[in-house]
Amino acid sequence: MRVETQTDGRAGSSAVGAVNALAARWAATVQDGTAFSAAGVWPLLAFLADGAAGPARAELAGALGMPAEQAAGAARDLLAGLASVSGLDAALGLWAHHGLPLREEWRAGLPAGTHGVFGDDLVTAQERLDAWAAERTGGLVERMPVTLTREARMVLASALALRTKWRQPFSEGPLRPDAGPWQGRTLRGLRRRSVRPDRVGVAGTADGFVTALTVPGDNGIDVHLVLGEERMTPGQVLAAGVGIVERSLPLSGGGALPHGHVGPGLHVEQQPALEPEPKTLDVRTVAFEVRADHGLLGLPGLFGLTTAADVRAGHFPGISAYPLAVGEARQSAVAQFGALGFRAAAVTAVMPRAAAGVPEYRYETTVVRVAFDRPFGFLAADRDSRLVLMAGWVTEPAPYPVGALRRAVPPPPPRAG
Repeated sequence: MRVETQTDGRAGSSAVGAVNALAARWAATVQDGTAFSAAGVWPLLAFLADGAAGPARAELAGALGMPAEQAAGAARDLLAGLASVSGLDAALGLWAHHGLPLREEWRAGLPAGTHGVFGDDLVTAQERLDAWAAERTGGLVERMPVTLTREARMVLASALALRTKWRQPFSEGPLRPDAGPWQGRTLRGLRRRSVRPDRVGVAGTADGFVTALTVPGDNGIDVHLVLGEERMTPGQVLAAGVGIVERSLPLSGGGALPHGHVGPGLHVEQQPALEPEPKTLDVRTVAFEVRADHGLLGLPGLFGLTTAADVRAGHFPGISAYPLAVGEARQSAVAQFGALGFRAAAVTAVMPRAAAGVPEYRYETTVVRVAFDRPFGFLAADRDSRLVLMAGWVTEPAPYPVGALRRAVPPPPPRAG
């Protein structure tokens, strides 16, 4: 992925660093199994900042990591860059209520073909929004994360869907951890050996050591699995993972590590061989599917939405003369990791509503060997730009199918007589 720099040199290429910084701050709040995409949120915040004023504009700029006047241009560059990534589909959508007058200069700043309208039939409008989310994510996210209400005046949404096949597939079999929170369970284990020991490495942080494994995809998307010391929090491990992806956190490659226990879940051992062999990497991990829904207004400071969500006044005069405040902001995300590859998707939506003092309208409708055998993190990133596209934390790996387990275990020999 290549993000063009603006002619004045200010914003374009800084978008990747700004998105990853938001991902790191979001990761620091993680406490349980989840998946999330800062790359899905950041462009929406950027376009909101472009039309905001007062404290809301300043807070959004702080969350974006750049001045509000540069945000829309950086978001357009980012979306254009995402479109060039093999295996990644990215889309932006805007739907405005037919009675909401948008400022043409703001609407013209959005990518072409993104603008739609909805009327008073909210049931039909919601069906259209849900269909857009499902279509743009290949069915991984089946509906829009926000629900239209009669106060809604606009929906600004993004959709990301990524997929990659492993250059070297894993073999699948039962995995039974002998320690940790997954002890006693039979999991869908994944294993492979390679002659690339530097695909795994160890990094030291102020919070502890982290082991990181890179699983390369066949189209420029890599998935990084990160395992920390047991005392570390998910947020600490994932924040280290962002640094490893960006290469701002040094990593000691497995090929240069001494013998012994050298990192979380990582051992270097001597093994007998019949003939000279290169150093090999033996990886054991688990298949997983993680689904999560995030209410962005639950962390308004993180996303710069504290003032923007105050419905007592309008905050977006650059979007419309009609007073608007953010009524809802949510993301639905899913990530699937298996023997052959990785798929993930996220749909993020911000729904501005009428601010206080706006007359109510009458509506007709509607309610309508490295071993990742304990909780670990993952980050899917574009290999060239090192932009983190999706990240998350795995607490519930896939169980091994009962039928497959029976086939894997030979029956006992028949008894004599």
